[in-house]
This record gives sequence, C-alpha cells and structure tokens, in this order.
Amino acid sequence: MWLAKISLYCMMILGLAWSTFAKEYRLVSPNRRIQVEVFIDAQLRYAVRHAEVELLHPSPIAMTLEGNVHLGKNPRVEKVIRKSVREQIIPIIKQKRAVINDYYEEMTIRCKGNYSIVFRAYDDGVAYRFITRFPKRIKVLDEQSAFSFTADHGIYFPEEPDFFSHQERTYQYIRLSEITPGRQCVTPALVEVTAGPKVLISEADLDDYPGLWLTGDPEDSCTLKGLFPRCALKDSVSSDRDVPVIERADYLAITRGRRSFPWRLLLIAEKDGDLIESDLVFRLGAPLALEDTDWIKPGKVAWDWWNALNVYGVDFRAGINTATYKHYIDFAAQYGLEYIILDEGWYPLGDLLRVVPEIDMPELLRYARAKNVGVILWMSWKTLYDQLQPALDLFAEWGIPGIKVDFMQRDDQWMVNYYRLIAEEAAKRHMLVDFHGAYKPTGMERTFPNVITREGVKGMEHSKWSADVTPEHDLTLIFTRMIAGPMDYTPGAMLNDTERQFKPVYDRPHSQGTRCHQMAMYVVFESPLQMLADSPSNYQRWPDCTRFIADTPTVWDETRVLDA
Repeated sequence: MWLAKISLYCMMILGLAWSTFAKEYRLVSPNRRIQVEVFIDAQLRYAVRHAEVELLHPSPIAMTLEGNVHLGKNPRVEKVIRKSVREQIIPIIKQKRAVINDYYEEMTIRCKGNYSIVFRAYDDGVAYRFITRFPKRIKVLDEQSAFSFTADHGIYFPEEPDFFSHQERTYQYIRLSEITPGRQCVTPALVEVTAGPKVLISEADLDDYPGLWLTGDPEDSCTLKGLFPRCALKDSVSSDRDVPVIERADYLAITRGRRSFPWRLLLIAEKDGDLIESDLVFRLGAPLALEDTDWIKPGKVAWDWWNALNVYGVDFRAGINTATYKHYIDFAAQYGLEYIILDEGWYPLGDLLRVVPEIDMPELLRYARAKNVGVILWMSWKTLYDQLQPALDLFAEWGIPGIKVDFMQRDDQWMVNYYRLIAEEAAKRHMLVDFHGAYKPTGMERTFPNVITREGVKGMEHSKWSADVTPEHDLTLIFTRMIAGPMDYTPGAMLNDTERQFKPVYDRPHSQGTRCHQMAMYVVFESPLQMLADSPSNYQRWPDCTRFIADTPTVWDETRVLDA
C-alpha cells in the first residue's frame, strides 16, 4: 500500500513539474494585427487571434511515422529560431502584380527527434509546416491538422463524395456544426467568422505528399480536421482517362527523410476584397526551379470543345478537320490571340503518336506559324504517362508551345508526383502546361511558371449538361477557389439566358446571365492562359464584345480591389 502511495505521489510531482515546464511561444505579424500562440505540453497546439477576435482555440498538430514515432507529441524543444523577412518576389508570370512583397515573421521550433515545426505570421494570414531531418526514407502513417474555431461559424463548403474527383463543386454555405464525420470537402474552404474576418483554409508547396481535405470532428462541432487520401496500392484502368483507386494503403506517404512538408495555411481577410488581393499561396510556394523562362508566354486561346466546333457561314463542313482549325487560326490571328487549342478528337484515343486522318498536322502547323498563332494540344493524362518521352519529343519536333493534360481526378502522393513530372518534362521542351481534371493550385506556378493555369473548378463547361453554373456561383468562386491560384474556368459565352429560362444543350451551349457578365469574367477571373470558349462565328456576331475580350490582359502589373 505504501508503495502505491509513493508511486502516486511521484506521478503527481512529475505532472506538476511538466505543467511547470510547459511553454508558450508567441509570433506576431508585421502589422501586429495577427497573433499566433504555440503551446508546448503533452501535445503541440497553436491558437490564432486577429486583432481582438480569437479565431482558433488551441488546435493540435501532429504527424505519426512508422516505428511509433510521433512528431508533436510530448515535444522537447531544443531551440527556437526567429527571423523577420522583408523581401520581394519578381514572378515570372505576373498574374496579380509585377512585384510581390514577401513580408513575414517566422518562428522555427526545433525539437528533439529530428524534426522542427515552422510558423509564419503574415499581415494576411498564418502558415505552419513540419520539417524532418531523418537520414533515411520515412513512412508517414498519419497527420493531425486541426482548425478549432471558437464558434459555429458559416463556411463555404465544396463538398465531395469521395477522393476520386475533378474537384469541380459548388460551394454550399452551411454551418461548421453541419459537417459531421463522413462529410468532406476539398480545399480551399472559406469560413465566415461571426463579427470577424473571413478565413480561407488551404495549403501550399504540395510535393511528394497527398493533398489536404477537410472533415468534421466528432468531439467538437466547431473544429475542422485535415483529411488525406492514403497511398494507392491498386487502381483500375477503366478507360484512357479514368483510373480510380480500388485499394489504399494504411499510410499517407513514403518519402525522403530530410524534407519540408506542405504548408497548412489560414488566409485572414478583414474585407472580402482582401481575399482577392492576396497571393499568400504563391508566396508559400517553393522558389523558381527553372533557369530559362523567357519562352513562357501567357495569352488567350480560341477553344474548340465547348462550342462543339459550331462554325457556320463558311464554305467547308465544320468538324475535326484541317479546314475548321485553319478557321480558328484565322480568328485568333484577326483578334491577336496567341493560341488555339486542339481538344479531344485530334488523335485516336490511346495513341498520342498518331493523328486522325481528317487533320493534316504538318500543314496545320505550317499555317499557324505563318499566322503567328501557337497550337496547344489536349491529351488524357494516362495516355501521356504511357507515351511520355516519345510523345513530348514529337510535340517538341512539331513546335507545340503547350499541352492541356486532363482527367487526373486524384491528389494522392503518386498523382501529386505526376504533376511535377509533367511540369519538369514539359519545361525541358519549352511547353506550357494547363492541368484539367485537376486538384487546386498550391503555389506550383511559382516553382514551375510553365504550369500556367489549371482547372479544379466548376467552370462553364458544366453549362453543357447542368444548370449549376449560375451568376451567383461565378461570383462565389472569386472569393473561394480563385484565391488558391489560376483558374481555367473557360468563360466567353456569347449566347446567354436568364436563370429561369436556362436549359442546358450539350451541342449548342449557352450560359446563364448576360454577355456583359461573360466579359467581366475576363477582368476578374485570374488565368494567365485564358480561353475564349465560344465559336468564332458567334464572336464575329458581336465584334465589340470580342474586341473587349481580346484586348483585356491576362496578367497585371497591379491588382487593387476597390470594393467587393
């Protein structure tokens, strides 16, 4: 009995000692309005405050590795390193601005066990990431990333049924408490703090690791938890494009032991317009990885697929053929558009090394060069992967300036690495990349500026088969998905209807709203490679609208939101 009492007494002393030695570290943004508090006790946690408003209660951070290694659990701090950064980034493609001020306060908490956690406080947000220093490769079993809000706020929630997704959803406005376990969304997601700022949750510098999703917490209805697709063990090839995962591992990633993991970020906006002005995701992207970038040219594209090649008033039969694409080239040259695109149909599905007999590719490319118009080629991601080197070498021989890669529909570790592979291989051959069927941007356009835009958005193509793409939806995207980075929404419909009268017609597409609404999207929607989705014949009917669209830049020296 006396041994039990002594043991209990020792435990109480140890507990008291631990609570005595529990530490708190504070980080404040350059303008002093955002504050991060980091608590070091049995579990590493962080809290965030904006001015007088508490945004996050202490929220746990942890990562579990194979071998019973728990980063962030009972951390023992070796050193805390602080620095102030006042730098400027000159982006290769000046999407929002020609010069980006990169000002932040940084705190690195170095812990025993070969890892650190880095926190940054910007004037427009907060970010943190793990850094590991293990000599060998590691297996990441799980990551705990929590966002414990202080009340049941509203959230713009792009809900997804499962991990096999184009990430093309409408943003539902619901309460945090409605996100029960089992409901999930992709990021970015936008939280509307009651009597406080807007808070956008996303990630940056995603590399060799799965993407961040969000779900509810069964123990706290105001908490969002990070959710990650686990490694693919087995997939099923159901077509030239659809490769769903049918068996997943019990871990997130096997990766190098010395590395930085993706940033988890909270973009904090006092005014709604501050969301649009922010380029926080870009700033948190990895630095430029290319030496030669002079060949990267933004611009506009005359697109064939959405308008179903509905060219009329011409002396040839419109379709996937040389004459029709020469007509698109003539239209592009007339209005000073830099590119046209050959979407699905130019090659026999499954073989990028062949061209359908209706297209004389050498003649078409000769004609395009004579008109100073580049030809971008669409392709399925799987076919490109299967024929990567010979296909890209052939395109380089043809002088193709860019590729549109489609239908990835995943962001597990393998697929994230596929994006980097394509970015690197395309850059070697001086080719732009437009990712469709894609996950959201995570700052890759800073590292590989040839990845000039991507989809991962419920864009105007959906108007061919649904009524979901409303003017309200378009407006919501500006404050949600677009904040992550370039957004290939593909605007430009010249045939329009009211929401009440609208009915989708696949082969004769039109949009909801007005032509002025479509024109405005070229000013507001950010995409350094911007599509003109309608038919040249329809654009010729409204030359004033077309001239406005053609003359509107796709990149800007400065972005200021007057009101939003």
